Amino acid sequence: MKTTRMGPDGPEVSQFGIGAMSFAGIYGDATVEESHAVLDACRAAGAVHIDTSNVYGNGRSEEIIGAWFAKTPGARDEMHLATKAGITRGGERRFNNDPEYLEERLDGSLKRLGVECVDLFYIHRYDRTHTPEEVAGSLKRLIEKGKTRAVGFSEIAPSTLRRAFAECPIAAVQSEYSLSTRAPELGMVQACAELGTTLVAFSPVGRSLLTDAPFSYERGQSHAFLASNPRFMQPNYDANIAATDRFRALAAEMGEPAAALAIAWCIAKGSLPIPGTKNTAHLKELLRGAEIDLTPEDIARIEAVLPVGWAHGDRYNATQWEGPERYC
Repeated sequence: MKTTRMGPDGPEVSQFGIGAMSFAGIYGDATVEESHAVLDACRAAGAVHIDTSNVYGNGRSEEIIGAWFAKTPGARDEMHLATKAGITRGGERRFNNDPEYLEERLDGSLKRLGVECVDLFYIHRYDRTHTPEEVAGSLKRLIEKGKTRAVGFSEIAPSTLRRAFAECPIAAVQSEYSLSTRAPELGMVQACAELGTTLVAFSPVGRSLLTDAPFSYERGQSHAFLASNPRFMQPNYDANIAATDRFRALAAEMGEPAAALAIAWCIAKGSLPIPGTKNTAHLKELLRGAEIDLTPEDIARIEAVLPVGWAHGDRYNATQWEGPERYC
């Protein structure tokens, strides 16, 4: 398993992680047994990074991971555990980075996970009522209290990262990054490289579009997030399937699953992809991506069939864009 350093002075971790949102039934129900089988397979493959959040299933994802740690001796010591907070449920504020709120939510996560400390605690969404320096100061105090070993942000701008980093080392920034979402290349990739911050890439297979079995239009419409997501609405959906058919054909020509090729591309670009799945067969395809060493010629072929800007429709609709920082 390829490895990377988590943050400028952090530990070496696998350059592939499991995104645990799927455990909470976001794209269909996942049983505890299915989720635990995925975690078992990740551990066996040396994929040690687990990435979850307190809002995934209102804590269900964390509870499933905590139950797995409880029944799997030695697993907690081997795995690199990350969770997030900052998105509220109900009330007037959608996002809250108040120091007391973050610590309270982290305490809840620690209880559900059955641990005294996580390895990485992210701000899930930056709350602009605070400065980046103020939020980073709050995160630094959580490190000092021994509740997390390192801290990060999700969906922020490079300028926010630099300001926060000046107050406290930021180990990771989580951003959507894949062959279908290349915006991080316009500043975030560069800022992370400059600071030694790890770029954690969520949705690295484009919410199934970059796999051999993309969601059907009907299945997409059955999930609340995808039903109103521009890339999964007509006529964009049909156009995106036609565009990614070229990628699937290239993957077949190269003798690899499309999902594996998408993961390999993310790793070649220096990011740590965290795909989500509840299916061990699909996980095997994803893990294969961590074994592929793409040549410059391979990358050029991939980017020729899926050039920058190929996708039809924005990655988020207007409501989904509330919270993430746009920077270009």
